Amino acid sequence: MPITQLEVSGYRSVRQLVLPVGPLTVIVGPNGSGKTNLYRSLYLLSASADGRLAQALAEEGGVPSVLWAGSRDKKPVRMTVGVTLDDLAYELSLGPVPPAAGKDRESPSLFNLDPEVKEEYLWTVESKRRAVLMERKDRTAFLRDSEGNRTTFPMQLWAGESVMAQLSEPHRFPRLAELQRALRMWRFYHHFRTDPEAPQRSPQVGVRTPVLAHDGRDLAAALQTIIEIGDAEGLERALEDAFPGSRVEIQAPQGRFSLFLHQPGLLRPLAARELSDGTLRYLCLLAALLSPRPPAFLALNEPETSLHPDLLEPLGRLIVDASMHSQVWVTTHAEPLAQAIAKRSRAEPVRLTKELGATVVTGRDVPEE
Repeated sequence: MPITQLEVSGYRSVRQLVLPVGPLTVIVGPNGSGKTNLYRSLYLLSASADGRLAQALAEEGGVPSVLWAGSRDKKPVRMTVGVTLDDLAYELSLGPVPPAAGKDRESPSLFNLDPEVKEEYLWTVESKRRAVLMERKDRTAFLRDSEGNRTTFPMQLWAGESVMAQLSEPHRFPRLAELQRALRMWRFYHHFRTDPEAPQRSPQVGVRTPVLAHDGRDLAAALQTIIEIGDAEGLERALEDAFPGSRVEIQAPQGRFSLFLHQPGLLRPLAARELSDGTLRYLCLLAALLSPRPPAFLALNEPETSLHPDLLEPLGRLIVDASMHSQVWVTTHAEPLAQAIAKRSRAEPVRLTKELGATVVTGRDVPEE
């Protein structure tokens, strides 16, 4: 289910923004322009489908930290994220927990960083017309079942998570289950550990790994999986493109996988613990983008971090190749990377800037409230 549109309002620097999403979307802009906020809004949708919405927001400092900080009208303080996928449209609106939200509704709750889902909708979209499949207001919701009958949710909803995380009846509500499966399968990479204590620098017990972990901890096993059951020739070409004359070797005595990189002119291969941060990060990007199990949607947040400028051109080619199998979203502040991608694809970069503290797309008017 490809994403065709993203709508965000009231989230950090994003006051209100509607953005078309294509097979390959590149978001470029200076630091602080709001690129990561758009990336995180997509991540929050995936987390909500997996029952991790409250935890994902807590990692950002809780709801009070993620709400739009600029001037507001008298409407309730809320953030809203919506997405259109094929013939489905989904929207999630949340705000802070009310001051008195303890069990007896008289004493305040200590969980004041948690979200409270205010509204949640799922529509089918046909010929630009929407038909409601699910509507939630606070702690109650109704859904259309597989026969088209209106069904009220049989119990009070927990305010801190999506309906998707609380209803498990795919045979009765197949479109809601379809949406949940789609969102849960999205894949995000925004931080590969490269510090001296990073797991991938030391031997790790390995199993076949068609999907690299979000932090790259199973890099050696992921690369060996590509070599054995994935696009081994593509891995060789990508290595030659980035590091001419180099090759990867994986050793696994007693099942503990270690990564080595052979480079021209050196009499021995370099172990993972000896590699530069940029080289190790690039190898993680190779494993992520050459996954033998490509996702429907793959998002990379500032993949150029710690890379030498000479690696941006090969990375751009790798990203374009990955977009042949997955819908790809990239946020970057590196103009050379955006141009390298544009040169090999039809994906013209979406450029962000700030106007009166709000994230806007360069060349577009700020949407009216």
